[in-house]
Amino acid sequence: MKIVSIILSIIALGLIAFNVTKINFNSFFEGESRVALIEIIAALIALTLLAIFTVSKRIEKKINQ
Repeated sequence: MKIVSIILSIIALGLIAFNVTKINFNSFFEGESRVALIEIIAALIALTLLAIFTVSKRIEKKINQ
């Protein structure tokens, strides 16, 4: 499961990097920039959920020991 979470984290970071290049800094909330911002937020949420999952697995391992 650790490998899956690492792979998903790398994919989320790649999506963030890709979408940062799509942002038009002159108009954040118009057209393609809006979609890019939404996708960046979604990827950040995914990273947060993966971090919570990793911490919960560590806690579960310590409790079972």
